[in-house]
Amino acid sequence: MIQHNKKLVFCEEKRTFAPFFTRTRRTMIIAIDFDGTIVEHRYPEIGKPLLFAFETLRELQKRKHNLVLWTFRAGKELDEAVEFCRSNGIEFYAVNKNFPEEVFDEATASRKIIADIYIDDRNVGGFLGWSKIWEILSQEDIIDKRQEIEVVNKMTGNRSLWQQLFGKK
Repeated sequence: MIQHNKKLVFCEEKRTFAPFFTRTRRTMIIAIDFDGTIVEHRYPEIGKPLLFAFETLRELQKRKHNLVLWTFRAGKELDEAVEFCRSNGIEFYAVNKNFPEEVFDEATASRKIIADIYIDDRNVGGFLGWSKIWEILSQEDIIDKRQEIEVVNKMTGNRSLWQQLFGKK
């Protein structure tokens, strides 16, 4: 969900004054598997990065989403995976936890990560690939831009600045 804060600005594209929406994105928690998702499956070794994996993750991170590494790995293998991601520009919000401070206790907690989106090579239908994942996750921006244009058209009646100032259609 995107929240809008409205102010009036000059819209070059429409040559008119129109509402301008600054977007405040809802931060999502995105749980991401490591082996077979970020890198080729070579467990316990670290495989080669999958095409566009780190570029997509860096962009999601730039957009302030909380990335959680959600993997089978533990101990030394987990530390190596976290360091590999760090060396490729990814700092996870949490690793195999819901939040950084969480202390896992098998008696009282589930290992299930609470997230808005799960990216995993073992999902139904298989791994979509990072370009498709980016396409899906960036649709919010495309839809939002169309909504802004529709609002501008409604408010201005598709009239230019000249037409708005002097009342001619």
